[in-house]
Amino acid sequence: CGVMRGFSRYAGVMENLKNSAEEQKPEKQESSKKPKRKALGGFVLVHAGAGYHSESKAKEYKHVCKRACQRAVDRLNAGALALEAVSAALVELEDSPFTNAGMGSNLNLSGKIECDASIMDGKSLQYGAVGAISGVKNPVLLANRLLSEAQRGKLSAGRIPPCFLVGQGAHEWAVSHGITPCPPEKMATKFSLSAYRRNKRKMELAENMEAEHIQTKKRRQSSETENDSGCLDTVGAVVVDLEGNVAAAVSSGGIAMKHPGRVGQAAHYGCGCWAENSCNMNPYSTAVSTSGCGEHLIRTMLARECAAAMQSEDAHQALLEAMKKKFISSPFLASEDRVLGGVIVLRCGRFAEAPTAPSSKSIQGILVEFLWSHTTGSMCVGYMSSQDSKAKTHISRLPSGTVPGQCLAIEGGVCRLMSVVD
Repeated sequence: CGVMRGFSRYAGVMENLKNSAEEQKPEKQESSKKPKRKALGGFVLVHAGAGYHSESKAKEYKHVCKRACQRAVDRLNAGALALEAVSAALVELEDSPFTNAGMGSNLNLSGKIECDASIMDGKSLQYGAVGAISGVKNPVLLANRLLSEAQRGKLSAGRIPPCFLVGQGAHEWAVSHGITPCPPEKMATKFSLSAYRRNKRKMELAENMEAEHIQTKKRRQSSETENDSGCLDTVGAVVVDLEGNVAAAVSSGGIAMKHPGRVGQAAHYGCGCWAENSCNMNPYSTAVSTSGCGEHLIRTMLARECAAAMQSEDAHQALLEAMKKKFISSPFLASEDRVLGGVIVLRCGRFAEAPTAPSSKSIQGILVEFLWSHTTGSMCVGYMSSQDSKAKTHISRLPSGTVPGQCLAIEGGVCRLMSVVD
């Protein structure tokens, strides 16, 4: 089937990042002799779920992505590092009633909202996550608090601080650390409640049908689900700041009518998000956030697989091969007819331009390559740099005539983040 291979028209041109990465070594040597200067700004890429985005609600999906990008860039321009900026973007996405995260999340079989979220810091490689938690308005803030508390070191008596908490224990930890609880009934919206009632009626009808008709009903429900915007999954974001730090985050209300206690990929290590600064073994800093069918993403650890693939020279080709070999054709999903998911990724490296004349100033910066890919019918994304006046948004769709879960779309662009050095 066909594969979309478009790169959006965006500021900057393609460069060889591998050569640029080598220029970091002398820069680090010089930095030890001078006071470290706080670099302001950066780049953010967000997604509002991989699933199906109806044309009637396209404006709302794009608007929330714009707000999330703006929130992150505002933090970056105020001097925040990538971790704080990515958390700010996720709060905006969680607060929207149109996304399946935080407020307005899907209800489970018991009619309750249970959320998953995780966040990862590429600088420290620390990770925080919560699963199946109720009564917390912004699960990403709890995940971030777990991460920051872990950075403080061991607890009393040498105990290791937790990085992943679930259910009631996670809620109790949140309250004890000053996170104000939210009444669970206030987390639901008219949209999520009506979707729950509709799905419950479908289940009751299916259970009352004769055994020979159940499979037909299930197939019809599956077709309806693919065209129901209420089944949109995880939201997420990836960020790089001008110091070269990357961070990633993800948040989800999980699939509709899930069993209570189910934890999706949004909370699992290496499945929902991944962030890793460049080091001696990895010339590029990478950040990834995923969306789609949680079970498919968990069994393939897609976030970490895509991050590893981004160390190849051609980012576009690397992501294409990872989505094909590690996801659609993964041996771990051999029994699945349709493999549903999506990712947003960025990778970056430093570059430096020498002064063209004795009186001119040198230019340093970060070259960012950003991409998104999905096997679902559509995926809504937004992106913005500190040099942009407003965010750009896009709803990526599979080519007409292709089968979701068996084909993929891939698009992206390049951005240069520059700073002038005296």
